[in-house]
Amino acid sequence: MTGKKTGKLLLEDGSIYPGYVFGAPTSISGEVVFNTGMMGYPESFTDPSYKGQILTMTYPLIGNYGVPTDMIEDKLNLSFESDKIQISGLLVSAVSENYSHWNANRSLDNWLKAYQIPALYGIDTRALTKKLRHAGTMLGKLLIDADDIELYNPNQDNLVSQVSLSEPIEYGTGRKKVILIDCGCKTQIVASLIKRGLRVKRVPWNYDFSHEEFDGIMISNGPGDPKMNRTTILNVRRAFQFNKPIFGICLGNHILALAAGANTYKLKFGHRSQNQPCLELGTNRCYITSQNHGYAVDSSTLPEGWKPWFVNANDGTNEGIRHQTLPYMSVQFHPEATPGPVDAGFLFDNFVDMLP
Repeated sequence: MTGKKTGKLLLEDGSIYPGYVFGAPTSISGEVVFNTGMMGYPESFTDPSYKGQILTMTYPLIGNYGVPTDMIEDKLNLSFESDKIQISGLLVSAVSENYSHWNANRSLDNWLKAYQIPALYGIDTRALTKKLRHAGTMLGKLLIDADDIELYNPNQDNLVSQVSLSEPIEYGTGRKKVILIDCGCKTQIVASLIKRGLRVKRVPWNYDFSHEEFDGIMISNGPGDPKMNRTTILNVRRAFQFNKPIFGICLGNHILALAAGANTYKLKFGHRSQNQPCLELGTNRCYITSQNHGYAVDSSTLPEGWKPWFVNANDGTNEGIRHQTLPYMSVQFHPEATPGPVDAGFLFDNFVDMLP
């Protein structure tokens, strides 16, 4: 990169990681997390679950295939997981100034500048990741020049209200209708439902859908502390009276568990990668999954009638729950992938089969 303007990451424990500026030359504060994925940065950076976070990429070179052109289909931009970059800042070891891909139309640097997202390269991402794995996720400041700002803890805000859509929107023309609660919904969740012939009504996180006709409910992914979404939790709890199929993804797993009366807690450093192995309990099956979350369901608090469905093969944390007799289920991972493996895509088919 030209210019070699200097900057630094300052963690809340006083640790400093110097680097060079690209993207927007502005300071930012947020929660510093890491992703171990080797590809898929356009999808990751636009995932609303990263709202309020400064993302560290452990893969050593980022930006080599640029940023794709828009691909609009069914009112969705299939090139990205939302309509803008959602991360607050970016930290990489090396950034590629020259990109090469048949579908690219601009560099990562220019894309970040367009959305006023600051970034640093030349960061010792290996040392930073080891620090976060040992000490746990920390707040930090990405500082440019001599600027200083206050530390910001995004988990104290209702981030879902900042990334959810403001008015309902409908997709598809299928006979069966699904209410999709948008808590920060990824584009490919909507696309996965449309592809299976469903009519989708995507509604805001706090939308009261109890008076509407529908065949099933999908609860999307999203950012922040799940307990901040009290209205969503209450709406899902009220929906239990309809006995209609419910399927939650990522934050949707937390919301469903909290609605059932279980508890959630913050993980030490979370799961953000495309290769998390998940065991389906009661079977010998292990699925490789894409994940992006910092909280988990406490399986020991699940009330009577509910049971764990999947567990993480690495650390044993909960990766899904379901009701033993009623059509309610959720997973912590992302069956729609993007980026990542599509091993668990069949779960969408299972949801469709459950619809009346």
